[in-house]
Amino acid sequence: MNSKILIDNLRLPLAFLLIIWSVKILEFGLSVSFINLGIFPQKISSLIGIIFSPIIHKDIAHLLNNTYPIIVLGGLLCYFYKKIAIKIFFWLYFVSGFWLWIIGRPVYHIGASGIIYALASFLLISGLIKKNNPLTAASMLIIFLYGSMIWGILPLNNGVSWEGHLTGMVAGILIALFFKKEGPENTKYQWEIDEEAENNTDFE
Repeated sequence: MNSKILIDNLRLPLAFLLIIWSVKILEFGLSVSFINLGIFPQKISSLIGIIFSPIIHKDIAHLLNNTYPIIVLGGLLCYFYKKIAIKIFFWLYFVSGFWLWIIGRPVYHIGASGIIYALASFLLISGLIKKNNPLTAASMLIIFLYGSMIWGILPLNNGVSWEGHLTGMVAGILIALFFKKEGPENTKYQWEIDEEAENNTDFE
């Protein structure tokens, strides 16, 4: 992969990272916290948190933990779904956030981990349902790197928004099914090509 392709694939995740890091720097500079702009489930005034919640983080450690997965998974999304990557990203962003607003505990939920779960499950399910070898390989890589994420959807830690992880994962699965006919084409094996040729042959 040459540098131009790499840069093109990283524009979206890097733009998102620029936003969330800028927000944290702004918090430090103003000595304020934007946590109350996160999602407070079932509170009408907190619907705006669907937009702001993923770009707000508790501290630098929280932000650093989310930075690397956003680069990797966001880059993979842009590589395999070049023309519709932004559309998919925003679907994942808003669907996962809205569901979190519906089912979450009555506390403020912040952080981009829900988006990370959405990206991971979208790419994983896409690789499993589309017979595209590179995407399937990427899915196996995701299982290897992020397989332990499955524990994050369980209510094992009160300080972690497991609901955000869960809604992100479910959103990724459903949106992968919705976009199953778009993105990278299925890989066709020779026997499938031969079979199609036979079926399309006219006999007199």
